[in-house]
Amino acid sequence: MSIPLAILLSAVAMTVIVGVRYLLASAGFAFATRSKHPGLYRGLDAQIAKEIRWSLLSAAIYGVPAGIVAWGWEHRGWTAIYRDVHTYPLWYLPLSVLLYLFAHDTWFYWTHRWMHRPKWFRIAHAVHHASRPPTAWAAMAFHPIEALTGAVVIPLLVFVIPIHIGALALVLTIMTVMGVTNHMGWEMFPRFMWSGRLGGWLITASHHQRHHERYGCNFGLYFRFWDRVCGTDGGLGDFEKERARVARRANRAGGAGAGDAAGGHADRHA
Repeated sequence: MSIPLAILLSAVAMTVIVGVRYLLASAGFAFATRSKHPGLYRGLDAQIAKEIRWSLLSAAIYGVPAGIVAWGWEHRGWTAIYRDVHTYPLWYLPLSVLLYLFAHDTWFYWTHRWMHRPKWFRIAHAVHHASRPPTAWAAMAFHPIEALTGAVVIPLLVFVIPIHIGALALVLTIMTVMGVTNHMGWEMFPRFMWSGRLGGWLITASHHQRHHERYGCNFGLYFRFWDRVCGTDGGLGDFEKERARVARRANRAGGAGAGDAAGGHADRHA
């Protein structure tokens, strides 16, 4: 097999993996939402369909660089990914995970703030904020420009920060889980993770909810460090307010005799 064809197949395979991972994770947490908060996504069928379409497009954008780097690591020894757990001291395993999360969070914070500049918000980031409210399906609902800024960070980090393949898998799992749960409209983590001393530094759905309410604050992904340092931490969001808005939307849809999709459309333009 030629090298270009092998790289192409690796990119396609990684795109499928990213897409399936998104669908399984979002479907799982959407099911949990339906069980825990019935009706929370009522009237949002049309919005969710758009979120899925944008997210699957993003999966391809994420999958291509990941597939290229994966081929290079496997066949040419690219990257600092290692398989032998004893290559570095065992204490480095958790440290490498924290380094990746902090580096990713730093990249995300600053690119996210950039996406909120009026020009780039209008061109790209408005796609993500069109989800009102965001759902478990909105984690990867990005314009291609924004998807590209997110797709390159992990493939670049593996060239400069050594990491065990298992630790990298953990980083990607955390990235997926937090991306989905931060948007699903309710808090699944115990109170100590989002309130109190520890919660003052971690980002969960409670913190990211406020970003989707006010736009101009809470730009981080995993940690509140940069928001606190830069004065952009807006505190925690109000889920009860959002649920009241959902109830009003459902009532309007029912009163108008329209379907769920029509109700969602009316709310987005209210």
